[in-house]
Amino acid sequence: MSERSLRGKAAITGIGETTYYKHGASPHSEFKLALQAVVAACADAGISPDEVDGFASYGDDRSDAGHLAAALGIRELKFSNMFWGGGGGGVCGAIGNAAAAVATGMADCVVAFRSLAQGQYRRYGRSGAAAVLAGDDSFVIPYGVMSPAQRFAMKVTRFMHEHGIKQDALRAISLACYHHAQNNPNAVMHGRPLDAEKYDTSRWIVEPFFHLYDCCQENDGAAAVIVMSAERARDLKHKPAYILACAQGCDTRSAAPVHNMPNYASSHFGQLAPRLYQMAKLGPADMGIVQCYENFTGGVLMSLVEHGLVKTEEANEVLVKDNLIAPNGRIPLNTSGGNLAECYMHGLELVHESVRQIRGVAINQTHQNDVALIMGGPMVTPVSSLILGSESAL
Repeated sequence: MSERSLRGKAAITGIGETTYYKHGASPHSEFKLALQAVVAACADAGISPDEVDGFASYGDDRSDAGHLAAALGIRELKFSNMFWGGGGGGVCGAIGNAAAAVATGMADCVVAFRSLAQGQYRRYGRSGAAAVLAGDDSFVIPYGVMSPAQRFAMKVTRFMHEHGIKQDALRAISLACYHHAQNNPNAVMHGRPLDAEKYDTSRWIVEPFFHLYDCCQENDGAAAVIVMSAERARDLKHKPAYILACAQGCDTRSAAPVHNMPNYASSHFGQLAPRLYQMAKLGPADMGIVQCYENFTGGVLMSLVEHGLVKTEEANEVLVKDNLIAPNGRIPLNTSGGNLAECYMHGLELVHESVRQIRGVAINQTHQNDVALIMGGPMVTPVSSLILGSESAL
């Protein structure tokens, strides 16, 4: 029986993005933004948009496959897929789903994408008014726990307390992201540098650990990647970023209601990460590029630990700015600025940056650029991770 694996069977051949705007500031509709990103990704791959025959997305994206196919003049739509769950937990999973469709012959050219225009719709994650609270909300909102920052801060506080990890580790993550954004003209926070004093004196969002600069942005825009077979990828104009592994899911009962999961202080990657490395036939030490979704810096901390990149007992020593910045850092992290400082396109911009790093054309280029690890949506359910690599990593 042949091995069941995505390893090396598909590759990202094109990336495309729109201008990234502050939330509510896009001059275009969400659907138009999605089309712009797809067309840009096709141009980057050197193909015509009508060659696309599948779409995969996440976060309940409103730009549905049928309408996109019609607007792009696609010859035949063969595949459409949506990853369940909110926010960026599905960013890597959507690409894995696209790769699975290509690897199994369900489609030949699948676009994984995300589009947001919060001026057209309400701000992402904000609930509408309700006469009656139901579900988890009925247990937490009456006590003032209303925002994602508040809910996730409880997990992070427990984790940091149990392992003796200091605020300095979160500060270093934020400083590294802002450092990389200053070299990236496409970053929303380009030209707005951050130093330790500015971080420390910024207002609290949730005490005792989340300052303003520990929290992601809210942006409008769209991003897309083209996923094709490894054989076809070798004939296109750019160096392919091969999909070495993708894993999605969550730990046992991580979606248990009302903060009642057994492994409470977790980003939910504990059971996923071993499967990811097994498929890639690689380990944490092989990851030359690391991109981690920052809804909040505390989620990055837990994700790095749960993917085996940092030991809890070494976190205070390892997580310092110099270790996290390109080109010479021990763990180059979010090298285009990430959700904190480039844009919050629900993590797809992290995939773009990984592809640029593997191609060798990134603005903050790392020295070891054959393997990239992307972690999506820490602390949501489900989460997903992805490992991309160059041909030499196969």
